Amino acid sequence: MSSQHSFTVVSTFSGAGGSSLGYQLAGGKVLLAVEWDDNAVATYRLNFKDTPIYHGDIGKLTVEECCELAGVQPRELDILDGSPPCQGFSTAGKRDFGDDRNQLFREFVRLLQGLQPKVFVMENVSGMVKGKMKLIFVECLRELKASGYKVKAKVLNAMYFNVPQSRQRLIFVGVREDLEGEPGHPKAEGRPVTVRQAIGEFATVYPDERRHHRSHIYEQWQTGYNPRNGKAGLRVVRPSAYVGVFNSCRIEADKPSPTLIKSHRHWHYSCFRQLRCNETARLASYPDFFQWRSDWIERIGNSVPPNFMRAIAEHIGDNILQRMTDMGLEPRLSDG
Repeated sequence: MSSQHSFTVVSTFSGAGGSSLGYQLAGGKVLLAVEWDDNAVATYRLNFKDTPIYHGDIGKLTVEECCELAGVQPRELDILDGSPPCQGFSTAGKRDFGDDRNQLFREFVRLLQGLQPKVFVMENVSGMVKGKMKLIFVECLRELKASGYKVKAKVLNAMYFNVPQSRQRLIFVGVREDLEGEPGHPKAEGRPVTVRQAIGEFATVYPDERRHHRSHIYEQWQTGYNPRNGKAGLRVVRPSAYVGVFNSCRIEADKPSPTLIKSHRHWHYSCFRQLRCNETARLASYPDFFQWRSDWIERIGNSVPPNFMRAIAEHIGDNILQRMTDMGLEPRLSDG
């Protein structure tokens, strides 16, 4: 989207601000962030000092308070964004159909119905459309459409949008029914960025990283080598006495990173050490100036990669919001 384009956003389930940064990169202005986690809020405030934050339970945020904090009236907001917690859907977890976190999308829907923005974007894991979780996906789709929106959902992989990480996510896009325009998703922007291209210059091992007394064993690992059974494979099952993170892996240099997960620290492709904060952040497409606290592993693992959201936001800006402005369209009033 060209630099003169601008739009407004309220970001719910904001985390450390990956989505917010993506919207900013696309020319948008985030009017309000909503997040309950203390550490996530602290990181967000480090990087978005001018953005108001509702720090608390989204279930206690009324539509009226949201409008007041964001400085908008219902139907004025351009985009309502949200990434409801996805642990119950994720293929990396137990995929508990009854997990209470699976129902947090209802809080997003409640604010959507009250704010009535022109467009909404809701992000979740691809596991929502797999197996028995499809029932929840169908329920989400029904609730979003019943809120007065034309809705499309598609699984996209962040690695095709200038993110050096294979990260599949389900993206819902909705356009208010009384407005012209159809929901849609961006097309792939290019070939995936590799780990080597993203972090290659950070290969040095510092003295304080030589803390494993049997490090020579790990120095013999090839990319994806499993020391338990000697077979090749990307996932490395570790001997618990040596590696600090269960099921971590040595990443491959000339491919995008595997999905970054909040509880895993991957290992460098060319030397025996775990990835550092700046390297991990680069694999999620965060710029080097972004500031992190001590809980950076969880923050990055939970976040929406900024370049991924930038591509989605630019598509919405160019193909939906800007087209409405160019055509001088007003909302179509119902016959009733």
